[in-house]
Amino acid sequence: MPELPEVETTRRGIAPYLEGQEITEVLVRQTRLRVPVPEDLAERLVGARVGVLKRRAKYLQIPVATLEGEATLLWHLGMSGSLRIANVGDLPKKHDHVDVVTAKGHVLRYHDPRRFGFVDWQQGDGSLDTRLAHLGPEPLDDAFNGRWLYNASRNKRVAVKPFLMDNRVVVGAGNIYAAEALFMAGIDPRRAAGKISLARYQQLAAAVKEVLAAAITQGGTTLRDFVSGQGEPGYFAQQLNVYGRHGQPCLRCGVELRRITLGQRASVFCPGCQR
Repeated sequence: MPELPEVETTRRGIAPYLEGQEITEVLVRQTRLRVPVPEDLAERLVGARVGVLKRRAKYLQIPVATLEGEATLLWHLGMSGSLRIANVGDLPKKHDHVDVVTAKGHVLRYHDPRRFGFVDWQQGDGSLDTRLAHLGPEPLDDAFNGRWLYNASRNKRVAVKPFLMDNRVVVGAGNIYAAEALFMAGIDPRRAAGKISLARYQQLAAAVKEVLAAAITQGGTTLRDFVSGQGEPGYFAQQLNVYGRHGQPCLRCGVELRRITLGQRASVFCPGCQR
């Protein structure tokens, strides 16, 4: 599933081709996504001008100026979706469901084999959407730090890894990046969130920022389906310390990495390094 770095990589990749451009055509080949594509999407979008692309958690926000006023396309990549830039005349592939065409001949093309993603229409800037209302801070913002994690974790009996993956606590620390950050901070993912000290949460917050920033720099993590806005895979998978490496030796201490299940998700950690 594309996580925050993959969505941010997508935003950065497609923004230069879309921002400030007029939309001249919208083609919808498949309406049955997780949220049905609005029937009047083409009618609303043709003639609109694209603003500055934004991202909130794993949602991509594309603001547009229409004759009816400001509006926002809210896009989610689901489990297998990707947005990439094509050119007018490039033939669509299987599972290419939606095209947004600009006056300069660039095509924003949505590809999603499993169809768990969606594109939705919102009047205004989309900030009042209920899907965004209860999200925690962005992990790379100053509002997210060790003190925030420490305060949010008091009296919590849940294990620290599912706690960290809770979007109400912080957005974007999905399974891959939570596992990597806990390894970097030396914290056992099974430990109760409420039993971890402020000092260790400060280490964990720093690790979350470091691992997500590194993943964005490397274009995200490609394990199966994800590609960037230019159709390139992400290369952070080559830097993974624990995720997907169960049974292999720890790169730091040599102890065999273990896989357990936490919050119904597989989790790999080092019993030698993580306490």
